[in-house]
Amino acid sequence: MSPVRRCSRTACGRPAVATLTYVYADSTAVLGPLATHAEPHCYDLCSDHSERLTAPRGWEVVRLAVPPGPARHSGDDLEALADAVREAARTPRAPERADPPARSPETDPMEVARRGHLRVLRSPD
Repeated sequence: MSPVRRCSRTACGRPAVATLTYVYADSTAVLGPLATHAEPHCYDLCSDHSERLTAPRGWEVVRLAVPPGPARHSGDDLEALADAVREAARTPRAPERADPPARSPETDPMEVARRGHLRVLRSPD
């Protein structure tokens, strides 16, 4: 899979530089810089398609400043993820719960033993 996001328009393979989002309640189309993550309800557009964007009659187009040139990924997201992993490693964990006792044959005759969310079942004869 390519690390570069492509334009959402059919048959366009150019790199995306802007993200289009619709606000249906306000009849507004918002075109801004390329979003950090691809979202299913947004459209990534190349520079040509973002410049030629028009909205349906009665809709307003809000254009936020889009930096010129291809989008560049920053290390901020990766650094934030690494910091979160480090913080999670430093945070003391709660003690593990003891495994629940095995069910008795009266409750579930097929269950022999249990470990966490896994169950050992008796083979039907």
